[in-house]
Amino acid sequence: MEHLEIELKFIMPNRSGLRDRLLDLGAACTGKRTFEHNIRYETADGRLQKNNCLLRLRKDQGTTLTFKSPPPTTDTRFKIHRELEVSVGDFDAMDAILNALGYCRCQVYEKWRETWQLNDATLCLDTMPFGRFLEIEGSPDTIMQNVHALGLNWERRILSSYLAIFEILRDKAGLPFSDVTFDNFNTVNIRFDRYASLFEAGDRGGQ
Repeated sequence: MEHLEIELKFIMPNRSGLRDRLLDLGAACTGKRTFEHNIRYETADGRLQKNNCLLRLRKDQGTTLTFKSPPPTTDTRFKIHRELEVSVGDFDAMDAILNALGYCRCQVYEKWRETWQLNDATLCLDTMPFGRFLEIEGSPDTIMQNVHALGLNWERRILSSYLAIFEILRDKAGLPFSDVTFDNFNTVNIRFDRYASLFEAGDRGGQ
């Protein structure tokens, strides 16, 4: 089913403090912390990335195929994409089908995710190989409600995807790899807070 994905991210240095705050607000944890293995696919001519599209196969507790494309309208307050998503029964078979159709594996990325529900929005406590983040997904109104409830600094919101963040980090820090895996980041010493200002949106779009 197609829908608009509307979200924001914030850097989350204090996971335990955020959990306490969520519990105080009556949020519900919707499942155990889960490891995600993602593969991003591309055409030989790089057409998907050129058109700001993403084709991804994800394996966590199940397997999900996702296609993201630009939204019909823009809103600089939020990160918005049009999203098509379907559950798949066999990860390896779907990977083989995509390759047979001309979509090649171009990048692997990993994540640990813990999901909560609060004020009709989904809040994800994400651990990426390069840092910890809070992602809030919902309608514009419910996102804003949660930003205020959690006492988050609106000007420090992040509108970039995790892969876009990584590309800037790779350029600035001279990282010698393209796969966003925990093993790869174990070989480098990088402080994400040094680069935080490159991703935070500032006062763009107002409140």
